Amino acid sequence: MIDNPIPPVPKTASIASKPQSSGCALVLGGGSLKGAFQAGAAMALFESGFVPDHLYGISVGSLNATFLANEAARQYAANGQIDWIKVGKYLIEFWIRNITRPDDVAVIRSRFRMGYNTLMSRFDGLLDNSPIHNLIRKNVDVDALRAGPLTLKVGAVDIIEGDMYYADLNDPNFLDFVYASSSIPFLMPAMQIGGDHRQAFLDGGLREVAPLRVAIEDGATDIACVACHAKKIYNEKFNYRNLLNLMDRVKDITVNQLVNNDIAWAERFAEREQLHGRDLKLTIIRPTEPLSLNLMKFDSDDIGRMIVQGYQAGVVMLKMKKTADTSILK
Repeated sequence: MIDNPIPPVPKTASIASKPQSSGCALVLGGGSLKGAFQAGAAMALFESGFVPDHLYGISVGSLNATFLANEAARQYAANGQIDWIKVGKYLIEFWIRNITRPDDVAVIRSRFRMGYNTLMSRFDGLLDNSPIHNLIRKNVDVDALRAGPLTLKVGAVDIIEGDMYYADLNDPNFLDFVYASSSIPFLMPAMQIGGDHRQAFLDGGLREVAPLRVAIEDGATDIACVACHAKKIYNEKFNYRNLLNLMDRVKDITVNQLVNNDIAWAERFAEREQLHGRDLKLTIIRPTEPLSLNLMKFDSDDIGRMIVQGYQAGVVMLKMKKTADTSILK
């Protein structure tokens, strides 16, 4: 474990009563276990005074968004207000306490069973991801979420129709979509929504990695997006003869291009809005270099390192943005 991964919380905590429809949105992209980076970056945002009233997530971002909304709903039910710095600390502690080894997320299926199921056209993924499902069920109260003050949407892909779908808290099977959004193709099984085999969904990162488009379409005017992928993939070492590592690498290459496209589109849209006199604030926090984490071999120190990297990236980006905004005003 690392000691004190996040600097001391300042005295002026970010506390909000029930959010108004301000169009302030936190968008969390995909990235598998690199989602720990988001926990640190979210903390930097909350310390800066950022208060979201809309949350959007894809893949691991759907998990983080759901956990954040759940903690915010719990605080609001208990106190009538939300301390966002405490919400951020909750997410950090959740990662450090609960995601400490590969088996906390998924376990490798037996070769015999996997081979048999494949031959019988019942392939159900290389990994059994019931551990992360159990963790979600244990820590998320859907009824509390629905009674809470925030809106929440998670994205998954209908692998039968090929369409992107965003589920909100009004969906009776909302939690199934959270499971589906975090189910990595081939590595993990497709999710049947409501137990209906005619509805099979997988990781929303197949179509969109950073759900900026839907946030903008919903009318958000102040958006902070945390992406887990650097703009460019470098030649970091990995064992390409290991099937799971190879599949994770191929996924990263594809996801990297998708998230670059998502962000570039949103930045161009924001520029056009400003040219037409309409204000759309867009803050993007992402690593400057690729994050390195082995899906099949990591420990709590690796998770702590990711959290610190996210926090540092958030602090640097927010400082740069503040400097740029000050220069414009002058």
